[in-house]
Amino acid sequence: MIHVIINPISGAGADMRAAPRRAEMVESAARERGVDVSVAFTTRQGHARELGEAAVSASAEAVIVWGGDGTFNETATSLIGTSIPLGLVPAGSGNGLAGALGLPRDPRVALALAFDGRPRVIDAGRMAGRCFFNIAGIGFDARVATLFNQRGAGSRGGWPYFVIGVREGCTYRAVDYDVWLDDEPAKHKALLMAFANGREYGLGARIAPGARLDDGLLDAIIVEERGVLARFWDARHLAKGTPHLAPSVSTRHVRRAVIEAKGELEFHVDGEPGTAYDRIEVQVIPAALMIRSAVSEQ
Repeated sequence: MIHVIINPISGAGADMRAAPRRAEMVESAARERGVDVSVAFTTRQGHARELGEAAVSASAEAVIVWGGDGTFNETATSLIGTSIPLGLVPAGSGNGLAGALGLPRDPRVALALAFDGRPRVIDAGRMAGRCFFNIAGIGFDARVATLFNQRGAGSRGGWPYFVIGVREGCTYRAVDYDVWLDDEPAKHKALLMAFANGREYGLGARIAPGARLDDGLLDAIIVEERGVLARFWDARHLAKGTPHLAPSVSTRHVRRAVIEAKGELEFHVDGEPGTAYDRIEVQVIPAALMIRSAVSEQ
């Protein structure tokens, strides 16, 4: 039995017909292949993880997620360390992990790959006790993620994300951090610190173009504070996928990191916001997840 987990509002907005259409496409694809499927819809935050845990308990043949990075994150977290392959039909606002995996945006093509794609093993990361599969971050990008996730269904997408980013880019205050990258200490006044397993936040914005999903490492990206004008000047390199050309950006491969700063620390894992206090630990989880995708890592 293949368990299919559908987020009925990811990429659908207020279209109430999207959920049954997605279920019909899944069932039609299953009939063509002569396989049995169990289809479930998420109804709240955390539900995808519960459905993933139920699939593991039922010894599922495979699991397919139809949704965005957040829905994938919840489901995949429950599958870490199992041999159950996970497929993805991307339907979120950014679909950063789908970009790293080379998955198409056409749902029919992506669904075929989710059923038939060759399994491969990818790493995961853990930040502040929460797993991520694409990118986790501390600071500015976490603030943007928090504000973006406060928007209701049907009011997300690329343009609101851009508007929030520009507004916060004018007002966000950098933080002084004590940082240990693989036990090497340093101090940074940083706009953000990201830890990348995949290459992009989504919508083609590549903060870590050299990151690999299966190398047993995370790319640690630190964006130093150089002033508000420099923030926007350097940000063009994100759109171009050339962050190494921005004077404010440094990158290195790490297996673990510790970040400390007094008080509340905003962070996100795969775009889902969280809060810690005083200290955050980050580490890679090598060969954590079996996934079906279109291409091998470039």
